[in-house]
Amino acid sequence: MPFLGQDWRSPGQSWVKTEEGWKKTTDDKNNNVSEESFNKENLLLSLSYDMAAKKRKKDLMNNNTKVPYFHREKWIYVHKGSTKERHGYCTLGEAFNRLDFCSAIKDTRRFNYVVRLLELIAKSQLPSLSGVAQKNYMNILERVVQKVLDDQQNVRPIKELLQTLYVSLCGLVQDMGKSVLVGNINIWVHRMENILQWQQQLDNIQINRPTNTGMTLTDLPASLQLNIMQRLSDGRDLVSLGQVCPELGTLTEDRLLWKKLCQYHFTDRQIRKRLMVSDKGHLEWKKMYFKLSRCYPHREQYSDTLHFCTHCHILFWKDINHPCTANNPESCTMALSPQDFINLFNF
Repeated sequence: MPFLGQDWRSPGQSWVKTEEGWKKTTDDKNNNVSEESFNKENLLLSLSYDMAAKKRKKDLMNNNTKVPYFHREKWIYVHKGSTKERHGYCTLGEAFNRLDFCSAIKDTRRFNYVVRLLELIAKSQLPSLSGVAQKNYMNILERVVQKVLDDQQNVRPIKELLQTLYVSLCGLVQDMGKSVLVGNINIWVHRMENILQWQQQLDNIQINRPTNTGMTLTDLPASLQLNIMQRLSDGRDLVSLGQVCPELGTLTEDRLLWKKLCQYHFTDRQIRKRLMVSDKGHLEWKKMYFKLSRCYPHREQYSDTLHFCTHCHILFWKDINHPCTANNPESCTMALSPQDFINLFNF
C-alpha cells in the first residue's frame, strides 16, 4: 500500500553509471546537497500535511466537507446477501445514501413520508447507519428545516422530529467510544447545537397572512366548511382552526366530525376499550380521540411511497416504477410504509 504519512527514511544512496556498471558515489559534496534538498522537501511536506489537517478539522466542525452526500438514483437493487460476484445494498445506511431523498423533500407528495422516516431513524436506527449515512441524515434534515422556514408549512411535525432527535442524541453522545455514533464527539455536540438553533428558529417563525382579499373559509356556507374540516386528518389541526373565530370554534365541536376522525385512525376494538360517555349519555368523541391518540398510533397515509418488487428485489418510488422482468409486475409489488422500509433491512 502507498506510504501516506511523512517520510522518515534517509534519502538513500546515490548511484552513477560507469563502464563497469552502477557504482555508489563517494562525493561528500553531492551527498550533502542531496540530504539538504531532502530535508527541505520533508519540511514542505510536513507544512502541507499540517495545513490539510487543520482544514479538515475546520470543515468537519462546520460540516462543510465536500462529500457527495446527495444521490439521485430513482431505484436501487436490494439484496440481503452479498457474495464475491455480487454486492447488494443490504443495509439501511446504503439505501438511505443512494435513494433520491433530495428531490423527495421538494415533492409535496413525498415530504411527509421522508419526515416520518427521519423520525423513525432518530428513535432507534441512527447508530446502525454508517458515518457517511449519519452525515447525510443531518444534511437532509437541514434541508427539511430550511424548506419549512421558507414555505411556513408543516412546522409542528418538524418541531416534533427535532425534539425526538435531540433526546436520542443526548443518550447516544454519552455512549461515545462504544461504536454508537461515528465521528468525534465535538462534531455531534456541534450538530446538537444546530438542532437547538433550528428549534429556536421554528419557535420564532411568523406566519405571513395572505394578501388576497377574496373569499375566505368563513364566507362559505356551514355545510361546505364542515366538508373541508372532514379532510383534516389531525385533531390538533381542528383545535387550531377552532381558535380562529367563534363561528369556526362552534363547527369544530361537531360530534360527527370527531366520530369520523376516530373511526378513520382507530379500529372498532380500540374505540370500545376507550369509551367515554357524557352526563347526557352521549359519547364524547373529541375526548375519546385524544385519549386514543395517547394509547395507539395514528393511521398513516401518504400520497407517494416507496415500493418494493419481490421479483426483482428493487426498491423504487411509486410514481417512477422500475424495469420489472416479471410477467405481472403489479402482483409482486408492495407499498412500504416508513416502518416497513426500515424493517426491510432488519434481517
